[in-house]
Amino acid sequence: MFLLNKCKMFKKKNKIYRIKGMNDILPIDSKLWELLENKIFFLLKSYGFEQIRTPIVESTSLFMHSLGEATDIVKKEMYSFIDALNGDNLSLRPEGTASVIRAVIENNLIYDGPKRLWYSGPMFRHERPQCGRYRQFYQIGVEAIGFPGPDIDAELIIMCSRLWRNLKLKNIYLELNSIGNFHERKKYCIDLINYIEKHKDSKWFCDDIKHRLSLNSLRVLDSKNLIIQKILSNAPKLLDYLEKDSLDHFNNVQKILKYNNISYKINTKLVRGMDYYNRTVFEWTTDKLGSQNSICGGGRYDFLIKKFSNKFVPASGFAIGVERLIELIKKSNINYNSSNTCDIYIVHVGQEAELKAFLLSENLRTLGLKVILNCIFNNIPENFKSQMKRANASNASFAAIIGENEIANNTLIIKDLRNQYNNPTLKQISISFQDAGNYLYKKIIKNINN
Repeated sequence: MFLLNKCKMFKKKNKIYRIKGMNDILPIDSKLWELLENKIFFLLKSYGFEQIRTPIVESTSLFMHSLGEATDIVKKEMYSFIDALNGDNLSLRPEGTASVIRAVIENNLIYDGPKRLWYSGPMFRHERPQCGRYRQFYQIGVEAIGFPGPDIDAELIIMCSRLWRNLKLKNIYLELNSIGNFHERKKYCIDLINYIEKHKDSKWFCDDIKHRLSLNSLRVLDSKNLIIQKILSNAPKLLDYLEKDSLDHFNNVQKILKYNNISYKINTKLVRGMDYYNRTVFEWTTDKLGSQNSICGGGRYDFLIKKFSNKFVPASGFAIGVERLIELIKKSNINYNSSNTCDIYIVHVGQEAELKAFLLSENLRTLGLKVILNCIFNNIPENFKSQMKRANASNASFAAIIGENEIANNTLIIKDLRNQYNNPTLKQISISFQDAGNYLYKKIIKNINN
């Protein structure tokens, strides 16, 4: 675990910098983030999932017991610290499932039946930052709690497939496996260790392999070493150790996927990085992001709740890496239709016009319109020309202009800013102050062109 000392800001030449591996999401990018999140949230709700929000700080023991003390996340990557007030060992959450399960147990959420839950937010892991792998990263996750059958596993995968279609994404591929139950894995691991030990005199039998074998032999299958993967190509396959119940479960998942035209590849080395998984595991990958190619991953974890309570409650879920999904969208050159940040930019010259502009802006917002009111910049009142430059730069659909003449006549000018350079015939009109709101509402909300 990576221990946090007192919070320090990195300063250089009187400048303050962000922490390495923790990125700002600036307005130019946050528009795409918001659009993507809204699309995902809408989809999750359409499948009957409800949002749950959990703290970003939890007891370290929660992650040690849920993820597994032998996992890289717990041993190397958690941001952990001792609470100075009471001596508790706390950690920033490295993933979302454990926190959701803790909340479900603590609040007895399944007293009235199964629950479909989703969450979103930042996670934290202390690892070497690189493209697609950050120390603070965002996940959107789904947990279906109380469902024992293969149908929910298949539905989660089908839901992901629908999301990729909704986002117009291609080059995303599904890898599928079953890691069976504890007893099946135990039998398999004995044979896997025997197979690997036959090669212990080989150069590839390094300290990393020895370490993985000593803690959880399934972790050997996770190795990215190409030589090791080549050796493992002839190793026993976990699927061959599944007994009837586990095999039927996996076959039924595949049957539902095939019936719904979901393409997939069986990856017998897919085991996922947390120890709580059993039976179905899956990953969605892409060939457009280099080594950090996993976009979404998940599976079944039937025994996690029992670790923290006396109840057996089956569950299944997945998590999406938002940064990687954003990067894939950018690399795919996909443009989504999104509404303007601003519908109307209000230009005003003079003190009385300023008062009218405030009143107009609030009236328009009451109608549900997005409005920017020009405000003083650098303590210098701006003339009409400067304000119009700002109106054009704002990408607003219309400018509402109030000057001395408009004050005298209780009117304002509405100028259409849409495609004005390609279509110079777009008009501007003078309209009474009282009628302006209704006119703009029809133009923007109801999209009436005359």
